[in-house]
Amino acid sequence: MKASIYDFTLKELSQLLKPSFRAKQLYLWLYAKYKTSFKDMQNNFSKDFIAYLEREFALRTIEITHVRESVDGSKKYLFKSLRDNHTFEAVLLKMKDKKIDAETNAILEREKYTVCVSCQIGCQVGCSFCFTQKGGFVRNLKASEIIQQALLIKEDNNLPLEKALNIVFMGMGEPLNNLDEVCKAIEIFNTGMQISPKRITISTSGVADKIPILAGKNLGVQLAISLHAVDDKTRSSLMPLNKKYNIECVLNEVRKWPLEQRKRVMFEYLLIKDLNDSLDCAKKLLKLLNGIKSKVNLILFNPHEGSKFERPSLENARMFADFLNSKGLLCTIRESKALDIEAACGQLREKKLSQQI
Repeated sequence: MKASIYDFTLKELSQLLKPSFRAKQLYLWLYAKYKTSFKDMQNNFSKDFIAYLEREFALRTIEITHVRESVDGSKKYLFKSLRDNHTFEAVLLKMKDKKIDAETNAILEREKYTVCVSCQIGCQVGCSFCFTQKGGFVRNLKASEIIQQALLIKEDNNLPLEKALNIVFMGMGEPLNNLDEVCKAIEIFNTGMQISPKRITISTSGVADKIPILAGKNLGVQLAISLHAVDDKTRSSLMPLNKKYNIECVLNEVRKWPLEQRKRVMFEYLLIKDLNDSLDCAKKLLKLLNGIKSKVNLILFNPHEGSKFERPSLENARMFADFLNSKGLLCTIRESKALDIEAACGQLREKKLSQQI
């Protein structure tokens, strides 16, 4: 199959296309006008140039095969690769509703959306609480396949060009195990879809030796660490990767992460009933993160079929968060989204594979 046009950065296209200004024109058609056929670009380009594009490049290489919408406005998408028919997921999270003045009908504040993208089909990390590991690892996603997740979701929801999105690499896969394609996607998100790196978060399970490589690229993205435990024994039982990169090893690399003023490294902490949700765990977490400019995002476990883990009480979560905040460590409880539509990573894909949808 031909290379996808979405796999090329603006710089790469400028070097490839003659004259080079064609690259910027092409980017406008691709990312501002949602064009799905090169023939639709004839207003700008000659027939010969259109023929060249059709001969050398593919446009869309993924398609939406299934959508589930939650009562809270979030949507879970299942995509299929047109190259090999493998499926993967993304989620559109509605973070804030539109606010309208009751008297004048003027828009006071627009909706805010976050797109949670996948970077791999399956995952090699094998976290015991994650549904993605059930299907095993298939392959890395190309930058074009990462980009198209956000592009197709934006198009499907009729979101205008100027509508800014937040992008989080928190879907299927470990971003640092597909670093080249992830970094390329970030560059294209910025130059193509006009999404600032400051709006992009890379969440890693803690592939410690690749954190400095990511830091060295100076992308300006936010870093999130999936911590989920306060001791190596518990973390290793949840995340086998901890046997190679233990907590101390990961935190040592995080301490070197270049932070802009007023920015913090986010630590994601999945609260699981009777495993890591006690006040004693909160005290140990406070000690672990001492000296790191950080914030903690508590996530209540999203239950799924076949899991041995349970969702903790909201009361326990609030106790955990209140303790950390009282000690000066910024802590929030992530609002649960899309619990009614199998939004946990890998759930929708697994249902499709077993032909339950």
